[in-house]
Amino acid sequence: MSTIDDEVKVESVYGGNQSEITNNTSTGTTTTSSTTTGTATASSASTNLPVTRSFWSNMKAFWLQEIDLNQKIDWKREIKVELTPYQQKVENEINDFLHQEITWEKFRNFLTKPLFSSKK
Repeated sequence: MSTIDDEVKVESVYGGNQSEITNNTSTGTTTTSSTTTGTATASSASTNLPVTRSFWSNMKAFWLQEIDLNQKIDWKREIKVELTPYQQKVENEINDFLHQEITWEKFRNFLTKPLFSSKK
């Protein structure tokens, strides 16, 4: 049997967290300490799931990445980009469009061509 001056330790488990409650009856104080047990809680269960990263998660990771501003940049390094045949075709068409030779006659013909054809 315990007396009034004895400490009483009570162990209990709430939602996967083990709490140890110590009552000191002589001073009237109560101390609580918590430790996580091996049982699955809501926060630890979600970490075991497979993760599919969304577009916005990737954007956030890219824009919020840590950058070392003291790092030397090799400006002479060659960057190689490999395109699929379709991407290469589109890139060639865009390049041809942007670098076409524009004359006054072509520009005038473009402005004066009919917008809608009246053929029936």
